[in-house]
Amino acid sequence: MLNVLFPFIGGIGLFLIGMMLLSSGLVAFAGGALQKALIRFTGTPWKAFASGALITALAQSSTATTVTLIGFVSAGLITFTQAIGVVIGASLGNTATGWIVAGLGLKINLGFYTLPFIGAGALLKLLVPGRWGELGTAIAGFGILFLGLNTMQDGMQGLSGMLDLARLPSGGFGASLLIMLIGLVMTAILQSSTAAIVTTLTALHAGAINFDQAAAVVVGASVGTTLTSALATIGGTIYAKRTALAYILFNLGAGLIAVLLLPALLYTAQSIDRQLGFSAGALGLAAFHSLFIGLGVVLFMPFITQFARSIARMLPEREEDLARHLDATLLNVPEVALGASHRALREITGRVFLAYQRVLAMNRPAGLKHELPRIRMALEQAFDFVTRIPAGAGDDKLNERRVAQLHAIDHLMRLCNRLNEPVAEQADFGDPALGPATKQCRDMLALAGEGLAGRAEPGWLDQVGRDAQALSERSRQVRHDILQDAGPGRHSAAEALLKADAFRWLERGAGHVWRISHYAAADIEPEGDSK
Repeated sequence: MLNVLFPFIGGIGLFLIGMMLLSSGLVAFAGGALQKALIRFTGTPWKAFASGALITALAQSSTATTVTLIGFVSAGLITFTQAIGVVIGASLGNTATGWIVAGLGLKINLGFYTLPFIGAGALLKLLVPGRWGELGTAIAGFGILFLGLNTMQDGMQGLSGMLDLARLPSGGFGASLLIMLIGLVMTAILQSSTAAIVTTLTALHAGAINFDQAAAVVVGASVGTTLTSALATIGGTIYAKRTALAYILFNLGAGLIAVLLLPALLYTAQSIDRQLGFSAGALGLAAFHSLFIGLGVVLFMPFITQFARSIARMLPEREEDLARHLDATLLNVPEVALGASHRALREITGRVFLAYQRVLAMNRPAGLKHELPRIRMALEQAFDFVTRIPAGAGDDKLNERRVAQLHAIDHLMRLCNRLNEPVAEQADFGDPALGPATKQCRDMLALAGEGLAGRAEPGWLDQVGRDAQALSERSRQVRHDILQDAGPGRHSAAEALLKADAFRWLERGAGHVWRISHYAAADIEPEGDSK
């Protein structure tokens, strides 16, 4: 018994490890290229669909695609409608492994022929640093994957002789649902629908189960693959939850199609096998998997916009979250993570500048007292996110952007604190003595906002710097004049000190606006000074 069970369990383990190494190695070797391609080639729903299918087929993991995608949607890098196209494509791309295994893995002893891949990949990983070492991980994973498949086959041959799995229920609707549940549980345990489907292909090839039973397991595994994506959204943003829900609903829909059309789909798949000169076996099962997912694609893709709206209604967005773009899954791709934090900081900066304008206009709405703590909390989340972005060794531009963002966050926090100081509420910024400085500060804020939004003329940053310097010089002179003019019959000491404090407050606020603009521009233009 153990001589049979141990190889079977070990084969599943080797297959899972091989698949993980292949997927992680390819993604690391690509240096984010796969993820960037996912963003770049998702202009329309059909392009998004093709991108999801291709990347999943290459990475050998629909879970990797969808979990990465959830981060991109949260970051605002692609729209929710595009994301749905990608997850539908990922479901179809996930069927590619079945064709490879059925067409080659079960026909040829690839485990033997891929043994050199394991050795070569391990040596490459050990001897060559950086991206090429990660390619070695992928190569070794490819070899281990097929070694695990062969080991699993050996164990399954013995298991089929000891356990008559074909005695499981077969032929009725209730029996099919029960076996689908088995497939779902297998996927939940293995955390991989690919592994569950390959195990089923192996069992079918060994004669341990019949074709109808294998087809029901595949349907259950396809639905079960959504569990990992659902777990990845726990504590996530509303966009992450919507994407996971879309993935779940599509796979449930495709599974329902498979249940309703099971006899017709089985007949078609078996006909494909017969046309190719095979008995109903692994190739037919791979065809069955592609058929019902393909039918789901045909039914869902034309109505993808309406589908997206329905999910948005199911999971409505509540209070706006300024840190919604900061998804931890992006940290594995530093360039993309920095892009997400840049988007978040641009939005937060706009809120801070608007609050500053309101204070200068002496228009402090009641909601501002609640707004500033929300802004500060978002800044703390942004600081935590940026500090967790891995610093790329030798990637000076990336590191400059990272440091620039941290400096910008620091000055934004300081400016928020100043907006809460007593002088911001007590000073009369409409006073003739403060009027010119207040106007200069408001003009400077408007220019900085336009510049960071990309709507200002070239040289705007230098102008903001000159304005900040001029305001600093004006403040020193006016404070000196106010304090010199204080005395009996003129300004009271309290009035003089309040005006002096107001000028100092304007000067320091302008300094923060200049530094925020400086570092935000350095984030966009890495060659900028990041002192």
